[in-house]
Amino acid sequence: MSDNEAPPPTIRSAYQEDIIRILVATDNHIGYLERDPIRGQDSINTFKEILQLAVKHDVDMILLGGDLFHENRPSRDCLYQVMALLREYTFGDKPVQLELLSNPDDGRAEGYSFPAVNYEDPNLNIAIPVFSIHGNHDDPQGAGPEGALCALDVLSVSGLINYMGKFDLPLSSATNPNPVESDSGISIRPVLLRKGQTRLGLYGVGNVKDARMHFELRSNRVRMYMPSDKEDWFNVLVVHQNRVPHPPTPAVPEGLFDDCIDLVVWGHEHDCRIVPEPVAGRPYHITQPGSSVATSLGEGEGLEKHVALLQIHNKEFELKPLPLRTVRPFMLGDIFLAEAAEEEGFDVSDQIAVGKFLRARVNALIDQANQLWDERNAHAVEEGEEELPRMLPLVRLKVDTTNVPAMSNPIRFGQEFTGRIANPRDVLSFHRSKARSAASRTATAADQPELSIDDPDLTTSEKLAKVRVQTLVQEYLAAQELQVLGEAGMNEAIRMFVEKDDGWAIQTHVSNALRALMKGVQENGELDEEELDDVLVKLKEQHNHEYLEKARMGKTAKGKGKEKASVQADSDADSMLMEVDGGEDDRSDFDEPVPPPKKKKAAPVKKAAPAKKGRGKKAVASESEEVVELDEDDDEEEDEAPPKVTKKTNRAAVLSQPAKKTLAKNTGTKGKASSGQGTLSFAPSGRSSTRAAATRAKGKMANVVELDSD
Repeated sequence: MSDNEAPPPTIRSAYQEDIIRILVATDNHIGYLERDPIRGQDSINTFKEILQLAVKHDVDMILLGGDLFHENRPSRDCLYQVMALLREYTFGDKPVQLELLSNPDDGRAEGYSFPAVNYEDPNLNIAIPVFSIHGNHDDPQGAGPEGALCALDVLSVSGLINYMGKFDLPLSSATNPNPVESDSGISIRPVLLRKGQTRLGLYGVGNVKDARMHFELRSNRVRMYMPSDKEDWFNVLVVHQNRVPHPPTPAVPEGLFDDCIDLVVWGHEHDCRIVPEPVAGRPYHITQPGSSVATSLGEGEGLEKHVALLQIHNKEFELKPLPLRTVRPFMLGDIFLAEAAEEEGFDVSDQIAVGKFLRARVNALIDQANQLWDERNAHAVEEGEEELPRMLPLVRLKVDTTNVPAMSNPIRFGQEFTGRIANPRDVLSFHRSKARSAASRTATAADQPELSIDDPDLTTSEKLAKVRVQTLVQEYLAAQELQVLGEAGMNEAIRMFVEKDDGWAIQTHVSNALRALMKGVQENGELDEEELDDVLVKLKEQHNHEYLEKARMGKTAKGKGKEKASVQADSDADSMLMEVDGGEDDRSDFDEPVPPPKKKKAAPVKKAAPAKKGRGKKAVASESEEVVELDEDDDEEEDEAPPKVTKKTNRAAVLSQPAKKTLAKNTGTKGKASSGQGTLSFAPSGRSSTRAAATRAKGKMANVVELDSD
């Protein structure tokens, strides 16, 4: 701590009977990588440790800041384990010492009698109540009769947690920058608690789009219902928003909250910053517990994971970080390969020397992670806790490959560390420095290639007129320095995926290319690593050249065959028309309906020619519409066609096979069709009633959505 920084808030003196003790945690992300054989149980094991810490420190309640689950629809295994752990550690005979002063029906499930706060339910035996808001990963979804629901709603109605901070944003202001006055914005109702002389107000706001939250705060449209003597309450606000802008996603400013707030518990950000931080010009502090499991391999996740023990007495508070022992140690390294090659004296084009250098760096990171684990274990044993078996660490080495011609396969490199680290497939991360790459002008950065539409001299309209998906793909792939797949084949596969909506185009091309490469490698016999790389480069160039030749020949053959194909198509069309020259009507039964003609004198109806014995076609003259039902039994063919046809259509070829027809009763409908007109009926008898039922159901759903939006 520097001399200019103020000391963290503390409780000077207090009676233990008046202190409210809260265990604070955010971003548990239960279910993250649950199918991974090594890391699959990390999130649930750490959540179990958090509940055990709550029991160990005899807290009055647990406060969760969102993202309890990693998925909006957690798996049954996740739900089962979370519900079992909550029942195991939060149920019991211990009396809850927090007196509820707010309305217990605030947030109650509509249509049910049990209260919203679980320890007020006489049918439940709660020892440690859990209060939680939703995050951006487990937010409510849907528009059913009960409104938008999430996994926390399931846990809430089952009596395991107390879900707060849920509200419905008005739809009118979601798209209108100047909402009407009747649109109240965000309304927050608190959970008011008391223990002895200490009174606590909990205000929860579930995750909202950051731009929307910024607008609501800036427009002073966030209404917080507070007691009249709000200065005598310790007010805690729990939010789950971006604290730091991540372009293009904005952040919520820290200084826009109400001055009556004493402490803001900030979720969503994963780096651990539990020590309360003051906000310039505001009376409140911010604490950021961070995530309890690493969901990425970035710098923020490299900090040691903690949860917070919050103690409150009247208007004073203090926060104590509690380390989490079940979190894997995470080591992050960063090197600039070109500079390292100059210092160590090896050539960046020598793949063997580069691989040896990178292995040494990764081994050093593994040793640091194991040493850190042993130190934490030894410290815990000194405090009387049991020793935990060593966990495989997470290791990430970021390698700047600017001015390096080529690199080895990172996945194959990571396989050498299987059994020593928890993430062997992504231990290496290659990237190029944009500044250095632009200065050298020797290569285009793979992450941000210089495309033809990036010309600063072009206007926006010229760029839009020039942009082509195929051109962009070619330029981007050319900057990636592909080592196995050819640029031409990948370009064509991506084009088929984008323009032809062929979902299997990329997968099929990659599978075929890899199969051809493996066949070519096998034909060369046993090879060492250096020879293998050379063979792969040659095979890639060979396949790329063959693909271009095949594409060129295909275009030539296609051009030569156009005229022949056109003539053949015309011939086929004529033959189709000749086959139906005996049609009985002036249009096919499958033609689209035509508008009714102007009123004229009705023409006499032509009768069909007599047919031979059998199930031939019959034409029935009638003043009303005629309904023809098709039978599946159409073995016998027509022996004689009607005498006159005035219109040719290839659709009538479908009717070349006759069908059994039965005359339906006169519908009595006027003006629907001309006399003698045939209409095919394919619908089952109950279809009209089904459509009516669907219409009624759709109307009910529209009514429900409209009520929710109000």
